[in-house]
Amino acid sequence: MNTVFEKTPLLTDLPLHYCPGCTHGLIHRLVAEALDELGVGERTVGVAPVGCAVMAYNYFNCDFIQAAHGRAPAVATGVKRAKPGHVVFTYQGDGDLAAIGTAETIHAAARGENITTVFVNNSIYGMTGGQMAPTTMPGQVTQTSPYGRDVKAAGYPIRVCEMLATLDGTVYCERVSVDTVKNVRAAKKAIKKAFEIQLAGRGFTLVEVLSTCPTNWGLNPVASLDWLRANMMPYYPLGVYKDDA
Repeated sequence: MNTVFEKTPLLTDLPLHYCPGCTHGLIHRLVAEALDELGVGERTVGVAPVGCAVMAYNYFNCDFIQAAHGRAPAVATGVKRAKPGHVVFTYQGDGDLAAIGTAETIHAAARGENITTVFVNNSIYGMTGGQMAPTTMPGQVTQTSPYGRDVKAAGYPIRVCEMLATLDGTVYCERVSVDTVKNVRAAKKAIKKAFEIQLAGRGFTLVEVLSTCPTNWGLNPVASLDWLRANMMPYYPLGVYKDDA
C-alpha cells in the first residue's frame, strides 16, 4: 500500500492533552512541518508558554525551553543572541502574549529581535477556566464577563497584528486561521515564510492564528468553527499586516 500521508518526524508520538476540537494540535503540526521542510529541526529551539500549550515541549522533536508566564520573547531573545545560527520561536496564547507578556512581546518586536512568534488567539483564557482575555471581544460572554465584555469597564480588546505592524522592528506579521482546508494551507505558508525571514536574518516575525476553544465557549467542535467564522473573523480580519521582507 502506498503511503499518502505521513506524520512529520518533528512531532513526537505522545497523545495530545488538548480538549476535543481544540486546534492547538493542528497548529503544532503546521509549525513542525514548516521546520521539517526547511531542514532546520536539528538547530531549532522552541519556547513554550504558560497556558494551554504549557506542555508543547512534549510534542516537538526539537529543543524546547519552558519560560515563565509571559516571558517567552525574553527567553527567546537570549537564546537567539547566544545561538544566532539557530531558529528560535515562541509558541504563545493570548493570555501569555497579550496580558502578562505584553511588554516582552512589544519590546522584542521594537528591537527587531530575529525570532518568530506563533500567537494562538482563541479570545479567552483556556487553561484557567474561561476568563476574559485581552482578546475577548466586546459583548463576548466569559466566566468573568457573564453579561458580555463591557468596554466601558474592561476596555477594548488588543489587536496584536495591527499593533505590532506599527513598530519598525517588526518585519512580518500576518493573521491566519485553521477553520478550513484553504485557511490551513495559508496558515502553514505564513508560518513557513516567518521562519524563512528569520533564516535570512531580517528581524521579528509573528503569525497570529485564530483558534477555537470549544470547552470554554460551551460549543461542540463544529459549532466552534462556525462561531469563529461568524464572530472572530469580522473582528480580527485575516491578512498580512506588515511585510517588509
